[in-house]
Amino acid sequence: MDAAPFPEPSVVSRQRECPRRGGWPPWPAQRSRCRVTSPTPADRTTRSCPTDRNTVKPLTDNEIRAALVNCSRREAKQASLPRDLDALSWEELDYLGWVDRSNPQRAYAVVPVDDEPVAFALRASERTRKASAMCAWCEDVFATADVRLWVARRAGAAGREGNSLGTLVHADFSCSQHVRRLPNAMEGGLDPASLVERRIDELRSRSMAFARRVRDRA
Repeated sequence: MDAAPFPEPSVVSRQRECPRRGGWPPWPAQRSRCRVTSPTPADRTTRSCPTDRNTVKPLTDNEIRAALVNCSRREAKQASLPRDLDALSWEELDYLGWVDRSNPQRAYAVVPVDDEPVAFALRASERTRKASAMCAWCEDVFATADVRLWVARRAGAAGREGNSLGTLVHADFSCSQHVRRLPNAMEGGLDPASLVERRIDELRSRSMAFARRVRDRA
């Protein structure tokens, strides 16, 4: 079964490019929550709200393999990477995630942490999936139909002893697309751009926290 790499995000306006200032973006230590009520069918559209925020720095195959913290050298060398990395819309990604083309039960993610990319392998849990669930990273209350429980082996001795971490994330790792969805009036009020920025900050904070837990051996 040939699983495609991270899908091409389509919700951010192509007419306005986000500035690239180099390096990973500084993210706030604190995060806020946004509660959404009374969703309507219009909320489920793919409209977008443009932002001017930095996102993921482009990476090469070798950089991704070197950043894998919970893989052996052999596993990192054999890891299935996305095709055409140069063609990805890096400016629209808050993290990079993709499913292994040769094994849909295996996936990988690269998250910026402390100015460095932290990459890790994931496997889909064998636990029966619920009909719907909310992604723990983007917390989109509308896109709940295709969320999976992904499990990451911890780095170092902890991982060799069988310790792992699980998280609910979209099966296609499309969080960056969901947080850029244009809010409706009840979600965004008079300042929808601020809500989109807050969603992005929260996505980065949650994904970064998970990556740190996978990486750190304490």
